[in-house]
Amino acid sequence: MKKVKLEIVGLSYSQTQTGAYALVLGETKGKRRLPIIIGGFEAQAIAIELEKMTPSRPLTHDLFKSFAEGFNIDVKEVIIYNLVEGIFFAKLITHNGDKEVEIDARTSDAIALAVRFNCPINTYEFILSQAGILLDDDAISGAEEALEKENLVEVEDNDYLKKSTEELKQLLETALSDEDYEKASRIRDELNNRKKS
Repeated sequence: MKKVKLEIVGLSYSQTQTGAYALVLGETKGKRRLPIIIGGFEAQAIAIELEKMTPSRPLTHDLFKSFAEGFNIDVKEVIIYNLVEGIFFAKLITHNGDKEVEIDARTSDAIALAVRFNCPINTYEFILSQAGILLDDDAISGAEEALEKENLVEVEDNDYLKKSTEELKQLLETALSDEDYEKASRIRDELNNRKKS
Protein backbone atom coordinates (compact mmCIF):
# COMPACT_ATOMS: atom_id res chain seq x y z
CA MET A 1 0.00 0.00 0.00
CA LYS A 2 1.10 3.52 -0.77
CA LYS A 3 2.06 5.61 2.25
CA VAL A 4 0.96 9.20 2.81
CA LYS A 5 3.38 11.42 4.73
CA LEU A 6 1.91 13.42 7.62
CA GLU A 7 3.10 16.33 9.72
CA ILE A 8 1.84 17.78 12.99
CA VAL A 9 -0.42 20.73 12.22
CA GLY A 10 -1.84 21.52 15.64
CA LEU A 11 -2.47 20.46 19.22
CA SER A 12 -5.37 21.85 21.24
CA TYR A 13 -7.90 21.02 23.94
CA SER A 14 -10.52 18.55 22.74
CA GLN A 15 -13.97 20.10 22.41
CA THR A 16 -15.61 16.68 22.72
CA GLN A 17 -13.78 14.95 25.59
CA THR A 18 -12.89 16.53 28.92
CA GLY A 19 -9.21 16.28 29.84
CA ALA A 20 -8.27 15.16 26.34
CA TYR A 21 -6.49 16.92 23.50
CA ALA A 22 -6.92 16.93 19.74
CA LEU A 23 -3.73 16.24 17.83
CA VAL A 24 -4.18 17.29 14.21
CA LEU A 25 -1.99 15.72 11.56
CA GLY A 26 -2.02 16.98 7.98
CA GLU A 27 -0.83 15.36 4.80
CA THR A 28 2.38 17.01 3.62
CA LYS A 29 1.22 17.38 0.03
CA GLY A 30 -2.50 18.00 0.41
CA LYS A 31 -5.27 19.63 2.39
CA ARG A 32 -6.62 16.69 4.38
CA ARG A 33 -6.31 16.69 8.16
CA LEU A 34 -6.40 13.72 10.50
CA PRO A 35 -7.62 14.61 14.02
CA ILE A 36 -6.67 12.18 16.79
CA ILE A 37 -7.87 12.44 20.40
CA ILE A 38 -5.01 11.86 22.86
CA GLY A 39 -4.46 12.10 26.61
CA GLY A 40 -3.02 15.06 28.47
CA PHE A 41 0.28 13.37 29.33
CA GLU A 42 0.98 12.46 25.70
CA ALA A 43 -0.09 15.93 24.52
CA GLN A 44 2.34 17.46 27.01
CA ALA A 45 5.13 15.12 25.84
CA ILE A 46 4.57 16.13 22.20
CA ALA A 47 4.27 19.85 22.99
CA ILE A 48 7.45 19.91 25.08
CA GLU A 49 9.50 18.46 22.24
CA LEU A 50 7.88 20.63 19.57
CA GLU A 51 8.59 23.72 21.66
CA LYS A 52 12.17 22.55 22.34
CA MET A 53 11.66 22.85 26.08
CA THR A 54 13.89 20.95 28.51
CA PRO A 55 12.09 19.41 31.48
CA SER A 56 13.90 19.37 34.81
CA ARG A 57 13.86 15.53 34.75
CA PRO A 58 13.49 13.21 31.74
CA LEU A 59 9.92 12.33 30.82
CA THR A 60 8.99 8.76 29.86
CA HIS A 61 9.47 9.38 26.12
CA ASP A 62 12.85 11.02 26.76
CA LEU A 63 13.85 7.98 28.83
CA PHE A 64 12.80 5.68 25.99
CA LYS A 65 14.91 7.68 23.54
CA SER A 66 17.98 7.60 25.81
CA PHE A 67 17.51 3.88 26.39
CA ALA A 68 17.17 3.17 22.65
CA GLU A 69 20.20 5.29 21.77
CA GLY A 70 22.20 3.52 24.50
CA PHE A 71 21.70 0.28 22.56
CA ASN A 72 22.13 1.87 19.10
CA ILE A 73 18.44 1.54 18.25
CA ASP A 74 16.95 4.21 16.01
CA VAL A 75 13.28 4.84 15.24
CA LYS A 76 13.22 5.22 11.45
CA GLU A 77 9.50 5.74 10.91
CA VAL A 78 6.09 5.83 12.59
CA ILE A 79 3.20 4.33 10.65
CA ILE A 80 -0.46 4.79 11.56
CA TYR A 81 -1.52 1.54 9.95
CA ASN A 82 -5.11 0.85 10.99
CA LEU A 83 -8.32 2.38 12.26
CA VAL A 84 -10.83 0.17 14.09
CA GLU A 85 -13.99 1.59 15.71
CA GLY A 86 -12.44 5.06 15.95
CA ILE A 87 -9.17 3.84 17.46
CA PHE A 88 -5.95 4.42 15.52
CA PHE A 89 -3.22 1.77 15.55
CA ALA A 90 0.43 2.69 15.06
CA LYS A 91 3.82 1.02 14.99
CA LEU A 92 7.42 2.12 15.29
CA ILE A 93 9.83 0.94 12.61
CA THR A 94 13.12 0.55 14.46
CA HIS A 95 16.60 -0.40 13.30
CA ASN A 96 19.72 -1.31 15.24
CA GLY A 97 22.19 -1.60 12.38
CA ASP A 98 21.59 -5.31 11.88
CA LYS A 99 17.86 -5.77 11.69
CA GLU A 100 14.61 -3.89 11.42
CA VAL A 101 11.90 -4.49 14.02
CA GLU A 102 8.29 -3.27 14.06
CA ILE A 103 6.94 -2.39 17.51
CA ASP A 104 3.24 -1.88 18.18
CA ALA A 105 2.48 1.39 20.02
CA ARG A 106 -0.35 3.71 20.92
CA THR A 107 -0.54 6.41 18.27
CA SER A 108 0.04 9.22 20.78
CA ASP A 109 3.18 7.54 22.15
CA ALA A 110 4.43 6.79 18.65
CA ILE A 111 4.09 10.45 17.64
CA ALA A 112 5.75 11.64 20.87
CA LEU A 113 8.70 9.42 19.92
CA ALA A 114 8.61 10.50 16.25
CA VAL A 115 9.21 14.13 17.24
CA ARG A 116 12.10 13.07 19.49
CA PHE A 117 13.76 10.87 16.86
CA ASN A 118 12.91 13.35 14.09
CA CYS A 119 11.50 10.56 11.94
CA PRO A 120 8.65 10.64 9.42
CA ILE A 121 5.03 9.95 10.36
CA ASN A 122 3.12 8.07 7.67
CA THR A 123 -0.30 6.54 7.17
CA TYR A 124 -2.20 4.82 4.39
CA GLU A 125 -4.74 6.29 1.98
CA PHE A 126 -7.65 4.22 3.34
CA ILE A 127 -7.18 5.77 6.81
CA LEU A 128 -7.21 9.32 5.44
CA SER A 129 -10.29 8.42 3.35
CA GLN A 130 -12.11 7.09 6.43
CA ALA A 131 -11.10 9.62 9.10
CA GLY A 132 -9.54 12.55 7.25
CA ILE A 133 -11.15 15.97 7.00
CA LEU A 134 -10.68 18.00 3.82
CA LEU A 135 -10.04 21.69 4.47
CA ASP A 136 -10.09 24.34 1.79
CA ASP A 137 -7.76 27.36 1.93
CA ASP A 138 -10.36 29.57 3.66
CA ALA A 139 -10.98 26.98 6.37
CA ILE A 140 -7.24 26.55 6.99
CA SER A 141 -6.59 30.29 7.33
CA GLY A 142 -9.73 30.67 9.49
CA ALA A 143 -8.55 27.90 11.81
CA GLU A 144 -5.11 29.52 12.09
CA GLU A 145 -6.69 32.89 12.95
CA ALA A 146 -8.91 31.26 15.59
CA LEU A 147 -5.87 29.61 17.19
CA GLU A 148 -4.00 32.92 17.24
CA LYS A 149 -6.96 34.67 18.91
CA GLU A 150 -7.31 31.81 21.42
CA ASN A 151 -3.64 32.09 22.34
CA LEU A 152 -3.89 35.89 22.68
CA VAL A 153 -6.91 35.64 24.99
CA GLU A 154 -5.09 33.06 27.12
CA VAL A 155 -2.09 35.37 27.47
CA GLU A 156 -4.31 38.35 28.37
CA ASP A 157 -6.25 36.27 30.91
CA ASN A 158 -3.02 35.41 32.66
CA ASP A 159 -1.84 39.04 32.72
CA TYR A 160 1.44 38.18 31.02
CA LEU A 161 1.23 41.35 28.95
CA LYS A 162 1.29 43.46 32.13
CA LYS A 163 4.38 41.78 33.59
CA SER A 164 7.96 42.89 33.05
CA THR A 165 10.39 40.74 31.12
CA GLU A 166 12.24 39.89 34.34
CA GLU A 167 9.00 38.84 36.04
CA LEU A 168 8.16 36.64 33.06
CA LYS A 169 11.60 35.00 33.17
CA GLN A 170 11.08 34.19 36.86
CA LEU A 171 7.60 32.82 36.11
CA LEU A 172 9.09 30.72 33.32
CA GLU A 173 11.69 29.20 35.67
CA THR A 174 8.99 28.43 38.23
CA ALA A 175 6.71 26.85 35.61
CA LEU A 176 9.56 24.66 34.35
CA SER A 177 10.56 23.54 37.85
CA ASP A 178 6.88 22.77 38.58
CA GLU A 179 6.73 20.85 35.27
CA ASP A 180 3.82 23.02 34.13
CA TYR A 181 4.91 22.99 30.49
CA GLU A 182 1.71 24.45 29.06
CA LYS A 183 2.12 27.56 31.20
CA ALA A 184 5.85 27.69 30.40
CA SER A 185 5.05 27.53 26.69
CA ARG A 186 2.68 30.51 26.92
CA ILE A 187 5.21 32.54 28.93
CA ARG A 188 7.96 31.68 26.44
CA ASP A 189 5.73 32.78 23.56
CA GLU A 190 5.18 36.15 25.24
CA LEU A 191 8.94 36.55 25.80
CA ASN A 192 9.59 35.70 22.14
CA ASN A 193 6.97 38.23 21.02
CA ARG A 194 8.77 40.90 23.00
CA LYS A 195 12.09 40.03 21.39
CA LYS A 196 10.55 40.52 17.94
CA SER A 197 9.11 43.94 18.88
